[in-house]
Amino acid sequence: MNAPTALPPWLPTAPCTPGRCAAHPDGTGPDPGAGLPRALARLTAGTAAVLLGVLLAPAAAPLPPAARLALVRLWTRTVVRAFGVRVRYEGTPAAGPLLVVANHVSWLDVPLLAAVLPARTVAKAEVRRWPVLGLLAALGGTLFIERDRLRALPGTVRAMAGILAAGGRVAVFPEGSTWCGRERGRFRPAAFQAALDAGCAVQPVRIDYRPADTAAYVGDDPLGTSLWRVVTTRCLTAEVRLADPLPSGRYPDRRALAAAAQRAVAPRGTTRRDPARRVPAQRARASDSANLSPSSVHQRARSRPAAASSSRTPS
Repeated sequence: MNAPTALPPWLPTAPCTPGRCAAHPDGTGPDPGAGLPRALARLTAGTAAVLLGVLLAPAAAPLPPAARLALVRLWTRTVVRAFGVRVRYEGTPAAGPLLVVANHVSWLDVPLLAAVLPARTVAKAEVRRWPVLGLLAALGGTLFIERDRLRALPGTVRAMAGILAAGGRVAVFPEGSTWCGRERGRFRPAAFQAALDAGCAVQPVRIDYRPADTAAYVGDDPLGTSLWRVVTTRCLTAEVRLADPLPSGRYPDRRALAAAAQRAVAPRGTTRRDPARRVPAQRARASDSANLSPSSVHQRARSRPAAASSSRTPS
């Protein structure tokens, strides 16, 4: 995404644009002509599945937590499949409180994560005002953040740490913006402070799409255009790979933890040896103790959590 000049300089940006990243010169992308009836059927089914979730959400509220989570998994998988997306999951989700972190390509990332690791997602405040999706996000306990207010960041990190310390899960996209998949951004370290403060593990997740660019929701791409591109694409497949969880206590600070998580979701064959393995245990424990200070979230305030995503992306 090319950020408008009026945006604050600390907001993460990506070079991805709809015209450059959503084109399919090889003919593997959208096929609006031959598949028009199928595309309309997918769009209708997907929209109906989303609306059904809105209608049933109040009725599911009194259910036990385990039942609600099972319904969330079933519903999100139904929504993704209704839009014509096939999903392949690899790996086993870890148990207990987790900071779930993933690369960010599309609005589809949110239901794909929820289908295997339901969690409270960090999202920009603008999402609350979106039709239907904003209501769903609020009902799902989304943590909204004013992405233009840097002073709001420490409070968001404290809220995340509180959820994790109570045994919950929080999902963030630390790149801070959507990328097309061929290009990817650096994991911003701010959100990882919550895992350090709560003493919980980080669950890295990598999301890929085939064809690579069809699902990319970047720059000023309208949601309607993105939806149409998804439902008109032949054999769109999402691959979700759950890496091994990272114990936060192994790392001396949030920057090292963020770097380790980014290596964990890198394409196969590009992962380097984790330097945290070479940190003496005594030094790591001392650094972790320092990171537990309430004031630690104010340090290096230019780091941003995944809530600062591209201007039209839900998370």
